[in-house]
Amino acid sequence: MHNVRRVRQSPAAIQANKERERSKIVDYLALTNDVISRKKNKDWSRDAFDVTQKLLEKNPEFYTIWNYRRNIMLNGIFPDSTSEQLNNILASELMLTTTALKDHPKVYWLWNHRRWCLQNIPDGPIVEEKPSLQWRIDNWNKELAVVDKMLNADPRNFMAWNYRRYVLASMPIQRPETAELAYTTRKISSSFSNFSAWHQRSKIYTSLWRSGQLDPVKSRDEELELIHNAIYTDPDDQRCMDSLVYYNRLLLQKHRPHSTELRGKCLVLLQQLEDIDPPRRYRYRETAEEIRRIQPHEVAECV
Repeated sequence: MHNVRRVRQSPAAIQANKERERSKIVDYLALTNDVISRKKNKDWSRDAFDVTQKLLEKNPEFYTIWNYRRNIMLNGIFPDSTSEQLNNILASELMLTTTALKDHPKVYWLWNHRRWCLQNIPDGPIVEEKPSLQWRIDNWNKELAVVDKMLNADPRNFMAWNYRRYVLASMPIQRPETAELAYTTRKISSSFSNFSAWHQRSKIYTSLWRSGQLDPVKSRDEELELIHNAIYTDPDDQRCMDSLVYYNRLLLQKHRPHSTELRGKCLVLLQQLEDIDPPRRYRYRETAEEIRRIQPHEVAECV
């Protein structure tokens, strides 16, 4: 660490540290060999299940052991469990990975295990002689809250953003896309350089335009104004410029402006981008030429 004075260790202290590290390695290898042996012997016992947890807590990236853990549940635990017990077991698995994500937010296998758990959550208890969706609804709502917390801790965690899209698409009761648009607005307002939030916003707008929930021309006009304001908020922030350049090009490439007024605003914005970001001036000029070639009667592409 910077500005932290080093403390000179004695040879005895250095040797003691090496011995502790060596002991940890020996213990880890012994635990790994034990789990791998159980896996080869197809040990589906509760004891094997507990041992996999000990190993995964030490190494959450050990994907082979995550696979083994799921096989233990499928072959040794689930067959003798009630629906309520299944829900409780899977809820515990989600808690296990939530704890691990605090220290390892970008380990793919943790997010992958959560997907599997959610896909296997039972519908819910019987209500008036009919199965409800209570357990599924509760767990998916909690999952979205977990992703919110992860993105509050690290707004640029691309794995959390990808996972968020998965959660939103899988929820038993779908969340309005306008609510997600508002969510990206909050994230972008707190940091214009949040590339992932701009990317999410482009996907939401594309869907809203395709479904006819938003006026394409009006909303594009508003987005260009948002980009214009963002450019001059912090023109020296390179990450901010990178995000805005990406989003602006995506907006113009996917959705050709067909009104004279909107085309004019696009051209003005491209000129401003060229002035602020000279290294990419040829990209902006190329896009501007494409816009100038669009005839006023052409219909915008909304997909």
